[in-house]
Amino acid sequence: MISVSIVDDDPLVAGALKTIIAADGAFRVRSVEESGEALLQNYGKVRSDIVLMDIRMQGMTGIEAGKALLNRYPEARILFLTTFSDDEYIVQALKMGAAGYLLKQNYDCILPALHAVHAGQRIFGEAVADRIPQLMQAGNKASFTDFNLNEREFTILRHVADGLSNREIGEKIFLGEGTVRNYVSTILEKLNLRDRTQLAVFYYRNFV
Repeated sequence: MISVSIVDDDPLVAGALKTIIAADGAFRVRSVEESGEALLQNYGKVRSDIVLMDIRMQGMTGIEAGKALLNRYPEARILFLTTFSDDEYIVQALKMGAAGYLLKQNYDCILPALHAVHAGQRIFGEAVADRIPQLMQAGNKASFTDFNLNEREFTILRHVADGLSNREIGEKIFLGEGTVRNYVSTILEKLNLRDRTQLAVFYYRNFV
């Protein structure tokens, strides 16, 4: 089963999320934390597949907790669920390499989003996704040439960060799946990274 940690300082919301998630037989709630501090203290013990976390909480914010968690566990998948569609939060979530950002009023999207995140996709609610291109353009702060990447490698890096498979990338840029796989290996070597998750984190930290 896919394990999920819920992080929310509102017990009623946390309880509702637990009920929603438990209704899908593919998931089990591994832990419920009331703060970012508690998540950081306990995550090493539970290592849930997905962290479903609020952003505005007492003490450490979800953004702060997410950054700290990914610094310790780069493979962690964080899906933010918040009532606030704030551009700064969205940008920070993108930069840190979060797996997604949903608004709490979209409760019907939670289970599909969890399935998508577990499958390696990055998920952003419709109201958020519509603004991402503008936010990305405004936030660019580095050139791919700064990291010894060529234009084709950067394009593939961007598609990897978007959660596309090698086959899907190949279809978009008219290359064979094996050729894309070779490009990804080259990019990993150039950037001294281990896997596609780290590539996504690298992209959003440096180019968004």
